[in-house]
Amino acid sequence: MPRPLKVAGPAALVAAALVAVILALAFGGGAQAPAIVDPGPIVRWGLPISKTLVNLSVGLTLGSLLLALIALSPREREYARALDVAAAAGAAWTVTSAATAFFTFQSVYVQPVAFDDSYGQAFGQFLTQVSAGQAWLVMMLAGAVITVLCFAVRHQVLLLGVFVVGAAALARLSNEGHSGDSSTHDIAATAIWLHMGLAAIWLGGLLTLVLLKGTLDRGRLVTVLSRYSTLALIAFIVVAASGYVSAAIRVGNLPNLLTPYGILVLVKVAALLALGLFGAVQRRVLIRGLGRSEGSSRFWILVVAEIAFMGIASGVAVALGRTQTPIADTGTADLKAPTPAELLTDKPLPPELTPVGWITSWNLDLMWALIVAFGIFFYLAGVWRLRRRGDHWPWYRAVLWVVGMLVLLWSTNGMPNVYEEYLFSAHMMVHMVLTMAIPLFLVLSAPVTLAMRAIDKRQDGSRGPREWILLAVHSKIAGFLSHPIVASILFAGSLWVFYYSPLFRWATSDHLGHVWMTVHFLITGYLFVQMLVGIDPVPHRPPYPLRLLLLLATMAMHAFFGLSIIESSGLFLSDWYGAMGRTWGDPPLVDQQAAGGIAWSVGEIPTVSLAILVAVMWSRSDAREAKRRDRKADRDGEADLEEYNRMLAERAGTRGE
Repeated sequence: MPRPLKVAGPAALVAAALVAVILALAFGGGAQAPAIVDPGPIVRWGLPISKTLVNLSVGLTLGSLLLALIALSPREREYARALDVAAAAGAAWTVTSAATAFFTFQSVYVQPVAFDDSYGQAFGQFLTQVSAGQAWLVMMLAGAVITVLCFAVRHQVLLLGVFVVGAAALARLSNEGHSGDSSTHDIAATAIWLHMGLAAIWLGGLLTLVLLKGTLDRGRLVTVLSRYSTLALIAFIVVAASGYVSAAIRVGNLPNLLTPYGILVLVKVAALLALGLFGAVQRRVLIRGLGRSEGSSRFWILVVAEIAFMGIASGVAVALGRTQTPIADTGTADLKAPTPAELLTDKPLPPELTPVGWITSWNLDLMWALIVAFGIFFYLAGVWRLRRRGDHWPWYRAVLWVVGMLVLLWSTNGMPNVYEEYLFSAHMMVHMVLTMAIPLFLVLSAPVTLAMRAIDKRQDGSRGPREWILLAVHSKIAGFLSHPIVASILFAGSLWVFYYSPLFRWATSDHLGHVWMTVHFLITGYLFVQMLVGIDPVPHRPPYPLRLLLLLATMAMHAFFGLSIIESSGLFLSDWYGAMGRTWGDPPLVDQQAAGGIAWSVGEIPTVSLAILVAVMWSRSDAREAKRRDRKADRDGEADLEEYNRMLAERAGTRGE
């Protein structure tokens, strides 16, 4: 029955999570009294329990929002019910975040709670001036904003913004807790964010389906479950990959798996494998049976069991955050004699860059590695779907897409990601590749056209990947950004603005800034190349003479920018590149001049290729137009030419009179 199920699902989740966190804390020693100052058992146990409740409420909030965005129809009662669930979960998010902020403060303040000005002032300073307090303040505000907006907003595009608010707050929180040592902090923080975010979506989506069961008939339930199952499979892959990276950073080697932290990791892995098995059975057997009116009770029993295992994984994950890791979290301040490079980047100076190092030097960026892997998989899956139904898709477009994705993998995980913090030339190389080379491969592979042909159109009013892609392509923002003049200004102008503003320092010294830089230059390069030689439809496609004119203008801007760097006598970010303490390679100023040469020469190679492509497309366009006119003349006996000659004769006769 729906009502017992609605109680059993959440009850199984909360009970399993609380039992798991309590047992894991007792086993791993995460709630033991510290040797120096003890905040008390209420704080020691209350903090991880409140964090567990935060994770569950965040998961339900984000999961219900994402289901509303990609699986549910605004025309059906299910949509409004999902937003009500998101609003209620957002309220729980706010309350549990406030409780966690209070327990976190008490764990460091270690004074009795008092209702006076000094206590309130100390708590306020913690929330506004301490990193951990700021993170929980952001979480409280995000939960409150989401609660209000889920009641007030029903439009899917606006709800996408609400979802982004929640994801951004979770990203801020991911920097807290175990983030590895200083040299692996960026990798660890990214892995935690991906792990928390996708686990939340996976958990929240399934729990939302349980709460929506009464609003979905059997046919509709099968449709929504199938959509969720695809989302759950993606979440499983990301959670598994990010969990492995996090464990590898903190465990280090196989013997450390026998420590309390390692054993808890194994418990979490076992829960994850069980969830993967549940998902496989659900996807391959029970959903099909449900569609044939078979196995309804078995299906929902499995769902409740899956939710319980999700609760176990969530509780163990919180306990892991309170358990001593085999490899201690260390920072630059813990080093006895940190080098200049370690003081600036929190990482040791890499070895001298050699020609072989351009291929063999790698530094994992999990987010971009997953983006590349999913990008290649979904593109090839789309091609396979077209071929299976007998449609044609040029093989060279698939090759171009794979090459572009692999170049993106190299630029975000290979040599540039190892050396760009230490060599301005390496930074400039990745910039040119991101903005000039990769967009050329991606644009010529026509991913939007492939998506429109390969992805089925939704008929129920919901928005799937096809509908969201169309919405993005046809939006007013996309129309403005893809305008030839605007795309050219963004492409060439952002080059100057970036390097001659604080943005360059932010992108160099902060991981979030580096992510922004990568996304920005990929997008501006893609818009510019799409305007010139794109196959996918765009609102504005300039005539070929204007395309060549814009291309020549941007070539001149690139060349002038490169020359300005070559001839510059001052060092960009002198307190960074000039203070790195490198004893190998070119001096910083010489390396900077080499970067200018890269911007001038290497950056122009794709530009020349673009010019050739535009010229070839122009020639083919003229040839196609000439053939069209010839065929028309054959059909109508050159009626247009005769009409033109007749008009000229009439004008001549009029002037003669």
